[in-house]
Amino acid sequence: MTTPTMPDLRQLRYFVAVAEEKHFGRAAVRLSMTQPPLSQAIRALEETLGVELFARTKRSVELTPVGVDLLPEVRRLLASAEALRPLAQSLARGESGGLSLSFVSTADYGVLPPLLRDFGVRHPRVRLQLTEATSDIQLEELVAGHIDAGLVIGPLPPRYAAQLSWLPIAREPLVIAMSAQMAARVEANEAATSKATGRAGVEPGEAHPTAAPAEWRDSPISLRDAADAPLVIFPRRLAPGFYDIIMDCYGAAGLTPRIGQEAIQMQTIVSLVSAGMGVALVPQSLRNLRRTGVVYRPLSEAVPAIETGLVWRTQAVSPVLAGFIEIARAHAVAPRRA
Repeated sequence: MTTPTMPDLRQLRYFVAVAEEKHFGRAAVRLSMTQPPLSQAIRALEETLGVELFARTKRSVELTPVGVDLLPEVRRLLASAEALRPLAQSLARGESGGLSLSFVSTADYGVLPPLLRDFGVRHPRVRLQLTEATSDIQLEELVAGHIDAGLVIGPLPPRYAAQLSWLPIAREPLVIAMSAQMAARVEANEAATSKATGRAGVEPGEAHPTAAPAEWRDSPISLRDAADAPLVIFPRRLAPGFYDIIMDCYGAAGLTPRIGQEAIQMQTIVSLVSAGMGVALVPQSLRNLRRTGVVYRPLSEAVPAIETGLVWRTQAVSPVLAGFIEIARAHAVAPRRA
């Protein structure tokens, strides 16, 4: 009979029993078997490994130096093998494993933190791999199978509808981000207009009564008040749906924006606004990005809502991903009415 090229777990358990009992008879009793097949199994293990594990005499059985060094390694192998069943069951329940998740920069200031917090509480043993990426890159990575899910800005392009599933999580209005200097000029104009019309207003240089915190003003302004300022925006190829919404806001107000600068990341866009390079229309949650010299204000015009949602491959939902989707559904906005 051909000797196996690899030892099996049964032989390794026999080896540990003989090593601990230092006696084939006692080891056989412990293993609920007779001595001859145990001795044969140990001989077969030694032949498979090509080494002697025991020094045998008529009165004693002792481990050879190789056997002494091998014993702790065999114990670790057996422990790992015994852990396979509970590990497999844990993976099947989504309690352990890994999840690769990408997200747009705006999600980091809105939907992402509460999702990660709740997921971490319910699935503490899952390894999360987080990467920041634009919506277009995330969709390509999803289709290629390089990530499990992504947080992107909707809507989902129709060409992905057959492969990807989409769950809207947050819906929020656009607000305008402007430099503190420009905000001061706008507020001065508002104060002058209020004074001319006999309404209570804010005197130039005074703090706005609703300014809490200083980077946010509750009172809306018209997009026309910032019509002369250049628009800081990202390239259309990165998120055409979002880009077009911003352009439509200007169009609905009868304005044609003057593109001043383009940037890929929202943090960069806000930094350019802080430097006085122009204004930007951003999701309202981005006001959580506190940048010195930037003021956020709502718009008086009717603005469409920006949707941020979870997207994943429809036919590739692992137990871990299913758990994340469940949490995302709990955070999701109510279905849009017709």
